[in-house]
Amino acid sequence: MVTNYDGEQVEIPATLPMLPVRDIVVFPYMIIPLFVGRDSSIKAVEESLARNDRLILLASQKDISDEHPNPDGIYQIGTVAMIMRMRKLPDGRIKILTQGLCKAHIDEYVQTNPFFEAKITKLEEKGVETSVETEALMRTVREQLEKVISLGKMLSPDILMVLDDITDAGRLADLVASNLGLKVAEAQMILETVNSTERLKKINDILQKELEVLAIQAKIRSQAKDEMTKTQKEYFLREQIRAIKSELGDTDSKGEELQELKDKIAACKMPQEVEQECLKQLARLERMHPDASEASMLRTYIDWLVETPWSKGTKDNLDIMRAKQILDEDHYNLTKIKERILEYLAVRKLKDKMKGPILCFAGPPGVGKTSLGKSIARALGREFVRISLGGVKDEAEIRGHRRTYVGALPGRVIQGLKQAGTNNPVFVLDEIDKLGSDFRGDPSAALLEVLDPEQNNSFRDHYLNVPFDLSHVMFLATANQLDTIPSALRDRMEIIHLPGYTEEEKVRISKQYLIKKQIFENGITDKHIEFTDDGVKHVIAGYTREAGLRNLERSIATVCRKTARRVAEGNEEKVIANTEMVTKFLGPAQFIREEEQERDEVGIATGLAWTQYGGEILYIETTTMRGKGSIILTGQMGDVMKESAQAAMGFIRSRAADYGIDETVFEKTDIHVHIPAGAIPKDGPSAGITMALAIVSKLTTVPIRRDIAMTGEITLTGKVLPIGGLKEKALAAMRHGIKTIIIPDKNKKDLEDIPEEYRQKLSFVPVKTFEEVLAVALTSSDVAVPGRKKKGAKGLASIKPRKAGSVDRAA
Repeated sequence: MVTNYDGEQVEIPATLPMLPVRDIVVFPYMIIPLFVGRDSSIKAVEESLARNDRLILLASQKDISDEHPNPDGIYQIGTVAMIMRMRKLPDGRIKILTQGLCKAHIDEYVQTNPFFEAKITKLEEKGVETSVETEALMRTVREQLEKVISLGKMLSPDILMVLDDITDAGRLADLVASNLGLKVAEAQMILETVNSTERLKKINDILQKELEVLAIQAKIRSQAKDEMTKTQKEYFLREQIRAIKSELGDTDSKGEELQELKDKIAACKMPQEVEQECLKQLARLERMHPDASEASMLRTYIDWLVETPWSKGTKDNLDIMRAKQILDEDHYNLTKIKERILEYLAVRKLKDKMKGPILCFAGPPGVGKTSLGKSIARALGREFVRISLGGVKDEAEIRGHRRTYVGALPGRVIQGLKQAGTNNPVFVLDEIDKLGSDFRGDPSAALLEVLDPEQNNSFRDHYLNVPFDLSHVMFLATANQLDTIPSALRDRMEIIHLPGYTEEEKVRISKQYLIKKQIFENGITDKHIEFTDDGVKHVIAGYTREAGLRNLERSIATVCRKTARRVAEGNEEKVIANTEMVTKFLGPAQFIREEEQERDEVGIATGLAWTQYGGEILYIETTTMRGKGSIILTGQMGDVMKESAQAAMGFIRSRAADYGIDETVFEKTDIHVHIPAGAIPKDGPSAGITMALAIVSKLTTVPIRRDIAMTGEITLTGKVLPIGGLKEKALAAMRHGIKTIIIPDKNKKDLEDIPEEYRQKLSFVPVKTFEEVLAVALTSSDVAVPGRKKKGAKGLASIKPRKAGSVDRAA
């Protein structure tokens, strides 16, 4: 017999319906509400309510996740309880309020379906006699429970008052155990302990452990309170906000972001070394609080690793004829560069794996170096990237900053590759000759690794700090001058010179490209304007002085704009852009060329000069006057040209007797050499034979042929040395109506650079010595020469001039 909540004596039957409970152990004298939802459990409750005693056995499940436990999944000792109240809920469940009465052991299950019913044996309490030890234990348990509550354990405030009235050790142990929130296995162990004194000892041990945990927790809280900084307070508040968001269903997306990063790392196919480093940093980020200052830096670093194109590349267009067609469409001439690109394509077609070429286009501004890079990228089917190096002084611009610095970023090489999205773009390093250096480092030295085919397969950016293979990239550098590029850097590049366009080439480029472009950009059509060849030539000669095409394009754009205005005003008459119309639109010519000589003259020789704007002719004038034998040089000659004049003078004085020149003239006469125009600086050795010829002509009074131009350097022994810029000089002579050109014999190889159609119109006379120059350039050797020796003596008469038909014509 046991006593229920009304004080009535209740007899415990041998068989009772059994209700498996989850996540809780019910003790005797414990009043607790239970929610019942399983069909078998509801039927067990209904069976209990159908009985007069309303008794039911409550036994705990071993596995709380098991929806349909079998007898083996239920503890053998439970609590007989009385159902005090029952209420059905709208969702189909029922809520019951139960009170534990006594412990019972399940002997066997009478049935398991449709609900559990078991034969039970009531367990009697042992050790109920009150002794000094038991009393001490009870006092100790009460005191420890008070300490537990004082240290912040959340328990019912009335429990201490109830404990004071309890004198039974077993009941005290059960009451404390039911309020401590023990785990099921731990609470079941207390329930199965029949001896009340032993049960009280176990409760005492549990309270002792709980006190130790609470004491340490209180200590931690105390330390955290003392050491809490502003950042820690923010962290605490953010954690509270996060907890509130979690309760509201607004879950944190950190896990999703980390999983997304893992997927990206797996998808971008990094090299093994890079992937290991990336996963290592991702693991650090996963352990780090998202609001930590280093977390954002680490996230940025991982993003850079993921977005860098480690294995993504474009497939080259290996159709050589199509590539040639594209290059020809975009640029006129430039044969050497086009051949070099087509050679690369040919080798690439025969060999899958090869290192990208490193080319440097050197030439004056406006000749199309950068646009040539775009054309090459289009021909190859690759992405195009351009970075300007003009004025760059920081090494970190190339190699990147180390991640220890705030705001660190990779260098411009890695940034360019990320922008392109592939690991094999056409990469233009613009203005490489204008790199600087200061206390932050020398970027040209950093480029040594980038542009070295033997090293750039493992380029290591300071920010990424992992190797990147740059060997697939086609690097194209552009420069106006090679002198300012360090020799070590220049040695790593294949230099291709773009000397500039001749007038004839500019005419063709204007017809094929520039005029069409400007007509389109200014909203007019071929019906509104037509450029004649003379008009284009007048624009080139009279309004531009450049090797490139920029000012030419601007001048053509001006003509097109003025035509567009006429059309907009209602004048539909077609504009014929000839010389007169160009002058009307652009005003008077800004540049005037040298006029052609009308007759052969003494002391005036026609030389040829190279400028970055193309070739020019020079009229070298010589005169003599009474003096002390000095030589006067005017016309803004440079040091090299002055020395060339001195060498020519030294040679002439040494051979004066051979040329019939009175040697005393050098003691009484000053020789003045002048090169118009005096405002334009001039330099170089290629006018040596021209100045020597002008001096000989003046001293011998033999005129020089006006239809011959010449170029070449002279030595003290009269040899003619080779020069540069032959193509530009030859075309300059042709523009001025000169068809015969004297060139050094060693420059015959350079005739191949002159287009065939121009070579057919010109006659080239290769010479080795100055005597050959005299034989071709002087009009006649029969003219009286002052100081000529009598018959038999050496003089100009001994030099037989070549006939017009004997001039060599280049094939």
